[in-house]
Amino acid sequence: MCPGAAPLWSGVWKAVGCHPGQSLSVAVCIYNPAGYKYRCSSKVPLCLVARPMTTVTLTPSNDIFMLSNCTFEKLLIANRGEIACRVIKTCKKMGIKTVAIHSDVDANAVHVKMADEAVCVGPAPTSKSYLNMDAIMEVIRKTRAQAVHPGYGFLSENKEFARRLASEGVTFIGPDTHAIQAMGDKIESKLLAKNAKVNTIPGFDGVVKDADEAVRIAREIGYPVMIKASAGGGGKGMRIAWDDEETREGFRFSSQEAASSFGDDRLLIEKFIDNPRHIEIQVLADKHGNALWLNERECSIQRRNQKVVEEAPSTFLDPETRKAMGEQAVALAKAVKYSSAGTVEFLVDSSKNFYFLEMNTRLQVEHPVTECITGLDLVQEMIRVAKGYPLRHKQADIPINGWAVECRVYAEDPYKSFGLPSIGKLSQYQEPLHVPNVRVDSGIQQGSDISIYYDPMISKLITYGSNRAEALKRMEEALDNYVIRGVAHNISLLREVIIHPRFVQGDISTKFLPEVYPDGFKGKCFWLTWEKHEISVKIFSSVCFFFRIPIAKSKRSSWELSVHLGDGIYPVAVSKHGSSFFVEVDGMKLKVTSEWNLASPLLSVTIDGTQRTIQRISRNASGETSIQFLGTVYKLQILTKVAAELSKYMPEKAAEDTSSILRSPMPGTVVAVSVKPGDMVSEGQEICVIEAMKMQNSMIAAKTGKVKAVHCKAGDTVGEEDLLVELE
Repeated sequence: MCPGAAPLWSGVWKAVGCHPGQSLSVAVCIYNPAGYKYRCSSKVPLCLVARPMTTVTLTPSNDIFMLSNCTFEKLLIANRGEIACRVIKTCKKMGIKTVAIHSDVDANAVHVKMADEAVCVGPAPTSKSYLNMDAIMEVIRKTRAQAVHPGYGFLSENKEFARRLASEGVTFIGPDTHAIQAMGDKIESKLLAKNAKVNTIPGFDGVVKDADEAVRIAREIGYPVMIKASAGGGGKGMRIAWDDEETREGFRFSSQEAASSFGDDRLLIEKFIDNPRHIEIQVLADKHGNALWLNERECSIQRRNQKVVEEAPSTFLDPETRKAMGEQAVALAKAVKYSSAGTVEFLVDSSKNFYFLEMNTRLQVEHPVTECITGLDLVQEMIRVAKGYPLRHKQADIPINGWAVECRVYAEDPYKSFGLPSIGKLSQYQEPLHVPNVRVDSGIQQGSDISIYYDPMISKLITYGSNRAEALKRMEEALDNYVIRGVAHNISLLREVIIHPRFVQGDISTKFLPEVYPDGFKGKCFWLTWEKHEISVKIFSSVCFFFRIPIAKSKRSSWELSVHLGDGIYPVAVSKHGSSFFVEVDGMKLKVTSEWNLASPLLSVTIDGTQRTIQRISRNASGETSIQFLGTVYKLQILTKVAAELSKYMPEKAAEDTSSILRSPMPGTVVAVSVKPGDMVSEGQEICVIEAMKMQNSMIAAKTGKVKAVHCKAGDTVGEEDLLVELE
């Protein structure tokens, strides 16, 4: 639960057993205002009777306030990473023992260590481990787990998995197979939505057979169109097409991605609503016909149809539109007799018209922001509903308390298509949990490996505030204090997004990233009058790290340096006066004070009264220094005046001619190679296809020419910058 989130109930709690005279001893430990932990050996309903941190005797009472109920003794989590850890935390809080499953490469993963039991279900490929139903069912039998929480992705929306669990008397923490089937199939769900009087997007309501039919349907609907997997989700198997050629290409890639990710290559086509917002409604329903909408989440900041930044509530919705969307979401849930937590996604245009997009019959990645503003633990609610208990709250009980923002921290290079995957070992990792009102949902630790087999998400970083400005300010601080080494990450992009004037004003859509960065993300952008000041601060920051030990120990009081930053060379004068330092660059003089901690990767400095957190990345003997400042990593070279003069005579390494070679921009697997030595290729022609984290990427020729050599074949695993093809 997020710090600062208000609980829906408070005070001295009562407890009750089932029969007069019965008593039970229960150890109670309160973790936060809206959460608790209890241990229960009986299946009778219980309520807390005393204040936190006490052991109490439970006795019958007519004055009952039901806080929770006994549910399951043992639960298996059919997932990995941060969502597995998230579910385990709530299970521990509820006194439920947990079973983790893992692939062989995940044997030392955090979720494996957190669980009470852990069993390997196969090798690294998801089809042989986390999607291996036979192996998972065997683990359930072996461990005698009573229930399974699927998390999100993998088998979370697989009706066959839910059916097999039901056939063996194991509870699926989610809706029944009918709802999964109805809402998991985008074609069927759209028809059901229409019947439930939910606004829908114009499109073709059947299955698209082949590329030719896709082109015919797209022409009838009118470009642009969205091609997407019928059984899909998470942005996989989705392509936007603006003409016939893109429709054919989109059909090919979407069907391949859909088959790889969901085992179902069926596609549908619908009208693409240009420049919309992506706003979703969280719903919660039980098996007794009760259903609630838990407000909205704004999810418009996306790349490749995958969300990057989410927040709750939305700056765009007024109470009337929020209520209308919530009521339609609940109407759809009731139409399919839905029971669990689920999400109804909408596209919203500039006039606040909204259209049903899809319903996800599972816990969403971004559920923490809803927990922050409502005080509910959605995993706990899902477990209670699965056991058969009715909802504890009415619609009027659901508040909007404060504001929450979530940033998805990925092991990705944001300078390549807003984020191509990066793999490696986390050589240093430090979460910013010392920052107030910060929550980090992660499934990794220092030393963890980010591999090509799974989603590259490192964590979900959530901040909470009494209002949006406060939540965003805390997010800035949290991102500045987040230490990640060993892999590329997208913190620079996240930080730029949350401070961009358009985002701050709430002027966003699903096109935000390509509109704000039409030439791709380049890193920190300086705004107008701040440019000179920020350049000076960057230069000072690098100087601080360069002289970190000398400054702390040396008796010298002044230095004259030359700093290379980007295309500029800046003469810098640094002087020490007592415990303060002054750096003068380009006519600007800044006063700096700091606590010098040589062991920490973070440097907290006060520059002319403004506090900044700077990260030291690296430094070598030639003066080349890397720092992370305001999210972006900068490479500088710091030299003495003499060394700077001599450096002019050093020969420069010739740049590689990249037009005649094709290198892999990311680690992944070669899916297909379209050329062979001797073939003629045209500029822009597809050379090969690389799949990384279940997303397929077409590699094209940079110029027209003849293929000299091909260094890969279908099925090969390649690393970032590996040579794929050479042209003459």
